Amino acid sequence: MTQVNEFSTLTFDCYGTLIDWERGILNELRPWVDRQGRQGLSDDEILETFGQTEAACEAETPATLYPQILEEVHRRLARQWEIRSAADETADFGQSVGRWPAFADSATALQYLKRYYKLVILSNVDRASFALSNQKLGVEFDRVITAEDVGSYKPNLRNFQYALADLERSLGVGPSQILHTAQSIFHDVVPAKQVGLTTLWINRRKEVGGWGATPMPAAAGDAAKPHFQVASMAEFVALHQAHLRGETA
Repeated sequence: MTQVNEFSTLTFDCYGTLIDWERGILNELRPWVDRQGRQGLSDDEILETFGQTEAACEAETPATLYPQILEEVHRRLARQWEIRSAADETADFGQSVGRWPAFADSATALQYLKRYYKLVILSNVDRASFALSNQKLGVEFDRVITAEDVGSYKPNLRNFQYALADLERSLGVGPSQILHTAQSIFHDVVPAKQVGLTTLWINRRKEVGGWGATPMPAAAGDAAKPHFQVASMAEFVALHQAHLRGETA
């Protein structure tokens, strides 16, 4: 089997993989729902409803920038939960991405991986939102490709096709040299495999289970099975080090 050290380029999902978007989402939505008497909504219910609603909004209006996607998600959540979505609250949620925290292991792992790979972001946000998050990640990426650049959102295959064409043109990198690294089976692993990429799943929810803010993938079996699986970026570093030593297990 191919080992992770055999690739030249890592394409990363950002939110859920490097940035703890579930913590960020809950930091924004939990106080809002609690203030309006909906303390009975569990964290998982909030995250799952967010994930389903966000994916629907992105599919319906793929050219809409991510802050406006978040605003529409906020309005739809308010209707579904029968609570108030004031204009200032909606606008504030739309601008919240820069407040979402990075996972504790992201910056250190990226700094290590930068020694061995070209690092690329393939993210479902806009350029301005990612620029705020990038301040927490501690590295300069070789390329940054966002939904704003493509005009659609993952899992649309256009995003991956756009990235492959861009990386071939800008970095001289072909699909066989790329390891796509992501937390979401729905947004990333399934479509990345469809365009022929090797995938590494960062299973950030390994200890808690469930899908959280990521919709359950419609695909099953081999179509949804990543080539490699770890539970964190720190484990990815450990896997890379093991493969450098020639270990395969």
